[in-house]
Amino acid sequence: MEFIVDFSKILLATCRDVLPIIILIIFFQLFVLRQPIPHLRRVIIGSIYVVIGLALFLAGLGKALFPLGKIMATQLSDPAFVYGTTEIVTHANWMAYGWIYLFAAMIGFATTIAEPSLIAIAFKANEVSAGTIKPWGLRITVAFGVAIGISLGTFRIVTGTPLYLYILVGYMIVIVQTMSAPKNIIALAYDSGGVTTSTVTVPLVAALGLGLAATVPGRNPALDGFGLIAFASLCPIITVMGYAQLVHWKTKRTTKAMEKNNAL
Repeated sequence: MEFIVDFSKILLATCRDVLPIIILIIFFQLFVLRQPIPHLRRVIIGSIYVVIGLALFLAGLGKALFPLGKIMATQLSDPAFVYGTTEIVTHANWMAYGWIYLFAAMIGFATTIAEPSLIAIAFKANEVSAGTIKPWGLRITVAFGVAIGISLGTFRIVTGTPLYLYILVGYMIVIVQTMSAPKNIIALAYDSGGVTTSTVTVPLVAALGLGLAATVPGRNPALDGFGLIAFASLCPIITVMGYAQLVHWKTKRTTKAMEKNNAL
């Protein structure tokens, strides 16, 4: 009964949030474009599915994903597990948190592979490139970027180093890569960094950061718990452009070798 009440509140809140989008689309379709809504019955049914799906997803976040991420971070960073002692630890030793870095990398990789937004981008990229960009190749490359980023972000939380240093260095790398990467991959790389911060990745990663910052000695969740999402957006840009640069270099090398053999 409690779940039904909670879900009803979430459903009403979802309807309230989606209503402005529906009104905007209907207004432009009927009063600006002055065209009837095509496949009206299908659109109505689809909209109902979207609202119910969003409400179920938000309910799942509160009941499972947020608590799960926080519990895992708390358990893996518990001094009794990390240091093998129940005594109060005042200073964190970053080398003792290896399981946290590994778990962060694995959860970043797994959630990105399952990210619906990335699947959509990969499908469209394959379609537009006439099969040159493989969906699985793009998804795995982005997932590796997120894995590296989340692991690096947890290292930052454990050590307490300033967030801006990592972001500054990261975007300097991105700028250098942008100047030398193949032009047809740059926009896709930037989009790939954006789609990783969506429905599946954000809840678990945010809960992981907050749970870790609340458990590591000397860390403040309000100051250190956030920032992992920035790493999840930044590092995939680097990995996708790096992968494109590597493929481009290998292709040029193979072409030059073939031209040299033909000349001989």
